[in-house]
Amino acid sequence: MTTQILLYVLAAILIVIGTIGTVLPALPGVPIVYVGMFLAAWAGDFSHIGWPTLTILGVLTALAVIVDVLASVFGAKRVGASGWALFGAALGTVIGLFLGLVGLILGPFVGAVAGELIAGSTLKRSATVGVGAWLGFIFGTLARIALCFTMLGVFAVAYLL
Repeated sequence: MTTQILLYVLAAILIVIGTIGTVLPALPGVPIVYVGMFLAAWAGDFSHIGWPTLTILGVLTALAVIVDVLASVFGAKRVGASGWALFGAALGTVIGLFLGLVGLILGPFVGAVAGELIAGSTLKRSATVGVGAWLGFIFGTLARIALCFTMLGVFAVAYLL
């Protein structure tokens, strides 16, 4: 096999793994998809996928990462969370990235609840804020999936044209 074919196979594997990682939050799915797409562009000497397309894909990747981190914060803010709860939701999301699936699911909730408790709220109010942060995480996940499939569409159209 030639090196180019091996690079295309590796690119396809990365894109598939990244797409799966977009749904299963234990992997940084969207950045892995981007790396696979960049590798495919490189393997093809950037003839099908050029720098303008890679720039668009890079912006979509950055947007997905930002949305992923900030969604929990905005969910908590929507229910009137304190500054401590917003900080806790953001911190819980980041820490949750390193704790696997359970950490990713519970991180924003636990962080927001802890932050709201530090701010002096009742347990009931803190739980409400935690639910808001968790709902933000869910909506962030849905946005990440949508952005990933948008990237796949942009890549496919650029490759075929």
